Amino acid sequence: MKSELLKLFINRILTSILVLFLLITLVFILIRLAPGDPLQKFISPKLSPELATQVEKSFNLDKPIHIQYFSFLAKIFSGDFGVSYSYRTSVLTVIKNYFLFTLIFSTISFLLQFLIAFLIARFTFKNKDKLVDRITNRAAVVIYTIPSFVLGLFLVIVFSVSLNLFPTSGIESIHNDSVSVLQKIADHLYHLILPLITLTAAGSALFYRYLRDGFSQVSNMNFITSLRASGFSEKEIFNKHILPNAIQPLISVAGIEFGILMGGALITEVIFSLPGMGRLTVSAIINHDYPLVIGCTFIAGLIMIVANMIADLIKIKFDKRLTKELIE
Repeated sequence: MKSELLKLFINRILTSILVLFLLITLVFILIRLAPGDPLQKFISPKLSPELATQVEKSFNLDKPIHIQYFSFLAKIFSGDFGVSYSYRTSVLTVIKNYFLFTLIFSTISFLLQFLIAFLIARFTFKNKDKLVDRITNRAAVVIYTIPSFVLGLFLVIVFSVSLNLFPTSGIESIHNDSVSVLQKIADHLYHLILPLITLTAAGSALFYRYLRDGFSQVSNMNFITSLRASGFSEKEIFNKHILPNAIQPLISVAGIEFGILMGGALITEVIFSLPGMGRLTVSAIINHDYPLVIGCTFIAGLIMIVANMIADLIKIKFDKRLTKELIE
């Protein structure tokens, strides 16, 4: 059994490597086919042709695209993503400077999504088929369908521009350096309230629907009816039987959601000018910073794959039957 699981795990890793390879290859080709030239940012009409050629050569753009591609692959396998055109330093160094914020921001949002969804789903399940249950179910669908950029702009217009309650962008105030550590943390949280609402709303609605539907489906199963007939309390039935079974479909979705968040909450970070992976990726695309675009794409894809693998392991931990199904 363990050898079969190990073989399955190795196959999953090899498949993931192939997916990453195809992903960065596609991005390599597409970004070079896109309109625009990264050299225009550094070359002036006043420069001599010789200097312009030297700049092009320094970016390794003087060679045919297939030569650039094979050179790029050779560097990737050695862990070298090249030097960012915009930042004039290694791509991994640039990503490292932005990754920490995305990690913290995405983790907080992910935990809030799950917590909010669970509390509301638990409450509506206790009041199933009542008015509050029906209203919440419909509200969750509406919230999920609202594009994040619409919600973000709405929050900025109402709470930042009109009511002047929250800042429109950034993660700290001007006077942040002159206050205590606790005040700095409070200031950061204050700036992140609207971004967190924007990033958390749709995910909470999605998690809620999975949990609420799962609670209903499991509670109607025959073994739950038998447990009730045997005199088990509703609290014990929910905690030990309904919740563990209802949460399994959510785990796979949670893995995808966390991977997306960690890959960079692109729209939210752009709207609120947050120093994260999403905003970095958009900036790299606009500036035609080829190495940085590929580096961001690779990290985002890697995080997505790892998050899904962790989700699968958690599902197996919850239900041992999945081990046999996966092997077969």
